[in-house]
Amino acid sequence: MTHPRLMRALLSGVAGSALLLGMAACDDKTSAASIASPQRSPPETRSSADTQVVAQGPKVAFLGDSIAAGLHLDAEQAFPALVQDTLRAQQLPFRLVNAGVSGDTSAGGLRRVDWLLKQRPDIVVVELGGNDGLRGMPVQEIANNLRAIVDKIKAAGAQTLLLGVVLPPSYGANYTRSFAAIYPALAAQLQVPFCPYFMEHVAGVPDKNLEDGLHPTAEGHRMIAARVAAALSPLVASASARAPAR
Repeated sequence: MTHPRLMRALLSGVAGSALLLGMAACDDKTSAASIASPQRSPPETRSSADTQVVAQGPKVAFLGDSIAAGLHLDAEQAFPALVQDTLRAQQLPFRLVNAGVSGDTSAGGLRRVDWLLKQRPDIVVVELGGNDGLRGMPVQEIANNLRAIVDKIKAAGAQTLLLGVVLPPSYGANYTRSFAAIYPALAAQLQVPFCPYFMEHVAGVPDKNLEDGLHPTAEGHRMIAARVAAALSPLVASASARAPAR
């Protein structure tokens, strides 16, 4: 049986699906103000008054769900923006596109990835699958969707960083184990960089999550950002050295 707190959070996430977009150039970070239903076509790029990006470095897009979107937090507190801050401090600036959608699934990400690739990112960080797992979707279906997303990213000439996801144990040992195995297996098969269990030491830790038990606090996002930044930094360095940002 699904844990009541997880089910309440899941229903809340589905009801509150929101598309966070960032494209226009200005100064610093992508804003979370642009909102749309993931079932609809993404809106046009917002003006620079609504959206801010670093003007230098490769373009890094985060294709994710409510964790990437920073649900219930300000845009600058979400881990993609914190990763940007961390790498900029390391002299590895990048332009951020936060395409996190609260409640999104791997199937939703697959529907959106072609639109995202029109923004011509150099690197796409894929943070998807958690909502699939919470809904008990077939493991093979999740794997197929993630594989298709990575294939599209590679075909567009961009690099992929795949973030590993782990489910709470209440979903049963067999399913939880099979789900977690999707990510390292795909990373090995598709030969893409991999960040194992990107929410390690955050997921399931009460004081690192909001009252719903699923979405990280600002401190939780800082811990996630440190882990993701370490995995992303070699890709940003490589993209910066290879060619001017697209």
